[in-house]
Amino acid sequence: MSTSSETRGTTRTTTADTGTGTTPAAGTGTSTGTGTAARGTRLTLRAATLGRPDAAALAEVDLDVAPGEILTVVGPSGCGKSTLLRTLAGLLPVLAGAAEQDGRPIGGPAADRALVFQEDALLPWRTLLSNVELPLAIQGARRAERRKQAGAWLERVGLADRARQLPHRVSGGQRQRAQLARALAAGARAVLMDEPFGALDAQTRAGMQDLLVEVLHGTGATVVFVTHDVDEALFLGDRVALLGTGRLLSVRDVPRPRDRAAHDDPARMALRRDVLTSLSI
Repeated sequence: MSTSSETRGTTRTTTADTGTGTTPAAGTGTSTGTGTAARGTRLTLRAATLGRPDAAALAEVDLDVAPGEILTVVGPSGCGKSTLLRTLAGLLPVLAGAAEQDGRPIGGPAADRALVFQEDALLPWRTLLSNVELPLAIQGARRAERRKQAGAWLERVGLADRARQLPHRVSGGQRQRAQLARALAAGARAVLMDEPFGALDAQTRAGMQDLLVEVLHGTGATVVFVTHDVDEALFLGDRVALLGTGRLLSVRDVPRPRDRAAHDDPARMALRRDVLTSLSI
């Protein structure tokens, strides 16, 4: 039996994948073009068994991610982290128990849950601006409005001067910025992130972590962020979920304020040791 959340936090939501790397949010999730997205959503797993019928990855998972929270998820390779994300995205049905968004069953992908991968999955023949516009176009936004919104988000992630570039003309970090802009431009209420910074060098990765926190501030979006990096999990997360083989071990509060200079804070150091010990890393 997995351990349920020890404390309640706030979450950010994601959008299901449509084959473009992120799935657009729609309806009430539409952004205003000023960087403000719809408020977050609650994601819940209750006594859930996750995986495929022939290969369950996690059993009896109880997890509650609150609206506006950043929940980070850590665990060894093969423990079911990506399966957890894909279940919340609606790409995998639960084998037993329940997966819910705001108290309603998750029956499949939805426009207000965005899934962001390590591979940026931008369409290579479209400029960064056109990539960010895509989910807005799917929503039916008029050309002028979607261009305005996409441009505003590219500016917010520091890519205004790269808007007309094709993806292969920019760096990996810049492509990930564009992917984040694409998820949020469409007003995703939940952003599900599967090791999105794992392929970046240390300096770029730190910059993307700072950018993620800055850009998400004020959007109200719920975020579930999978990572192998314990320090990344503790920097980004309001709470951190620890996965072991086949089960959820615990969910722990992360000491605040969020400050890189506070890495030697006794409470943070104690939590880091506890996480590493729990995961046998």
